[in-house]
Amino acid sequence: MYLIEPIRNGKYLPDGALVMAMQVYVLTILVNNIDIDETVIFPYYCEPKVEIGLFQNAETEVNHEYMKEKDIILVRRDTGGGAVYVDNGAVNVCFLMPGDTDVYGNYKKFYQPAVDVLHSLGATEVEQRGRNDLTARGKKVSGAAMTLVNGKIYGGYTLLLDVNYEAMVNVLTPNRKKIESKGIDSVRSRVTGLREYLDEEYRDLSVVDFKDLYLCRLFECENLEDIKRYELTEEDWREIDKLLAKKYQNWDWNYGKSPRYNYNRDARLGIGTVEFNLEVEAGRITKAKIYGDFFGKGNVGDVEEKLIGVRVKEEDLLEVLESIDLAHYFGKVEAQELVDLILS
Repeated sequence: MYLIEPIRNGKYLPDGALVMAMQVYVLTILVNNIDIDETVIFPYYCEPKVEIGLFQNAETEVNHEYMKEKDIILVRRDTGGGAVYVDNGAVNVCFLMPGDTDVYGNYKKFYQPAVDVLHSLGATEVEQRGRNDLTARGKKVSGAAMTLVNGKIYGGYTLLLDVNYEAMVNVLTPNRKKIESKGIDSVRSRVTGLREYLDEEYRDLSVVDFKDLYLCRLFECENLEDIKRYELTEEDWREIDKLLAKKYQNWDWNYGKSPRYNYNRDARLGIGTVEFNLEVEAGRITKAKIYGDFFGKGNVGDVEEKLIGVRVKEEDLLEVLESIDLAHYFGKVEAQELVDLILS
């Protein structure tokens, strides 16, 4: 096996979007340019992120207010599935394997090396259950997925060392009210962390040390230095940067692929009751109606027209509304008040 990690100029980069770009680069470009016929493993941990499936609606799957407050990023995968919260309490282990094996679709065989390692660390209650999970005492400690890419098996699993229950629950619970959507609702399972199941000598390990120990056991070696590595070159990183800009750090990719949905927002402001009824597609407003008992001189239809095509994003909404003489249409109200209402 070969090991590839998100290390650039000697520094580990725990960026969830960057790691995804790195893996996609290796899967789609690098494997065609280098001679690696063995399994490639990509272990990583990252700062908090929500990863959503290719066909999901970013607006309905997550609590954007909570994400902003906690500085959690959103990244859309190239594959389907549900929304997942990932943070630096977990070690994620991905593989690129030769396609001519009997591993594809066989999660028991895929997971067996992980089960063996976890048992060797004291977590003997971990077992493979259901189709693609590892559980301990009936609670999920890992989930796995795999697919075929260019004739190779691309799969992986998450090992939950610690679980931030507060974040996991709140970030995947939308705060939008009166919302109707054609998006896919995620299924959220009961989970637990692995730490309490490990032998006492391993229970105080940091996520970095746990990752390194897990890799040594997986590769059956004493030190990480004994593991074969492919070191990403600066040329490789330039290509990864391009993928980041094009997709995984790009608003149009992460949010713009969301399906069409409708919602309304209403509140009692200083000017009276204001209600926004919006239709959004690909993350942009396609229809807008404004109602209320406020006193304005102008036709709010002018404001509705200005909102068409605007991204449902705070800075974009502010830019448009601050360019309008809102007092003429609503009375004395600040653009920020209306934006807060729309995004509530």
